[in-house]
Amino acid sequence: MIVSSHPKRAKTGQYLVLLLYVIFLGFPLLWMLSVSFKGPRELVELYPSLIPDHITFDNYSTALHEADLVRSAVNSLKIAVITSLVTTMIGLPAAYVLARRRGLITRLGLGWILLSQMFPLILIIIPLFLLLRDLHLTNSHAGLILVYVVWALPFILWMLQSYVRGIPRDVEEAATVDGATRAQILVGIIAPLLAPGIVVTTLFAFITAWNEFFFALVILQSPDLTTLPLRLAQFVGIEGIVRLGPLAAAALLATTPSLVLFTIIQRWLTRGLLSGAVKG
Repeated sequence: MIVSSHPKRAKTGQYLVLLLYVIFLGFPLLWMLSVSFKGPRELVELYPSLIPDHITFDNYSTALHEADLVRSAVNSLKIAVITSLVTTMIGLPAAYVLARRRGLITRLGLGWILLSQMFPLILIIIPLFLLLRDLHLTNSHAGLILVYVVWALPFILWMLQSYVRGIPRDVEEAATVDGATRAQILVGIIAPLLAPGIVVTTLFAFITAWNEFFFALVILQSPDLTTLPLRLAQFVGIEGIVRLGPLAAAALLATTPSLVLFTIIQRWLTRGLLSGAVKG
């Protein structure tokens, strides 16, 4: 009996395509790592090599000390953590209501969530700034956190309500028969079952706040309040001259927390994405 080699060739082709895709995604990070260890002379070579001829740590020293990257990282971490926690605490009960209550108001709410994602930032930034100015929240982390929570909440509501719909109603009905209230069901039953989905949405809110640039540029003015994206932009001079070495080192340091966070919660992230695709 002759076994066809077509399935083996197809599987080999799939692995090859996957390998090329991984290289495509990882090359910018590898290139940034290479540039961060190069000196000024190597950075201006006509045909640069991926492996530095002479490894130097001056770019990291410049990024950490001269650019005050540590202070900006602390600011971004504080803003991102508070944003993710507040957004999740608000989004979980609201998503539960959207998933379990059916009617005109629920449909209008879901429609508004989708519609709100279509507005360009440039249309709302001026009214938003004027509103924050009247509330005395400009040039403050509190105002920026408020903006991030409002901006990330619609997408998190949409994700969480799809996870809630994947949980059978029989679980809640059994708890209701036992005398549990809605709050007890949400905290004691729904939240543990939604743990993978909560991790995904919390991570989304964290990454959104960690990487956001435009709102921070408009709202923050004091150097002590600067976040990481704003600090990275300062490596580009007024004349358009880029300090490529320190910029690569700073960008690599700014990317590291996100990579570490993804690595730690990779299992939860996969389970959350899959559970969101299951409907009850």
